[in-house]
Amino acid sequence: MLIYEQHKEEAGMRLYFGHPITLYGKELETFLLTTIKEAFPDAVIVNPADKEHGDGYERFKAETGNGMRYFEEEVLPSCNGGVFIAFRDGKWGAGVFKELDFFHERGLSIWEIDVRGIITVLDGPFEAIRSRTLSVPETRLRIRDGKGNPLPF
Repeated sequence: MLIYEQHKEEAGMRLYFGHPITLYGKELETFLLTTIKEAFPDAVIVNPADKEHGDGYERFKAETGNGMRYFEEEVLPSCNGGVFIAFRDGKWGAGVFKELDFFHERGLSIWEIDVRGIITVLDGPFEAIRSRTLSVPETRLRIRDGKGNPLPF
């Protein structure tokens, strides 16, 4: 596993794990979470797939019409960094990129993890990172079929 050591032991870290919903509850998600916990043993890993966050999403959706506001207003601000995974072709889902950008805009630490569990710091020209982002319609085509059922990652 590749990880930049200077970030490994930061005290009080709360790391958000940004990933497409097509990974929620899957074996790969479990592997990636385990890998992140091993790489950042003292960090709290915040997984949006956890029930509490699903409930928060539904609450905000009912109250405001926008479930994503739950993450924007309550979850992401409670974290001081994030680890993100793109689709297998390296493209960011629109929602995952929006979460990643939240941390970038605040100058907080962001990492990328791939399906092998290799973690690297996301740095370099941010436009190059942004250029990998799918539109909302493109993302929807990758995460749900025509009936609204989740697609495989």
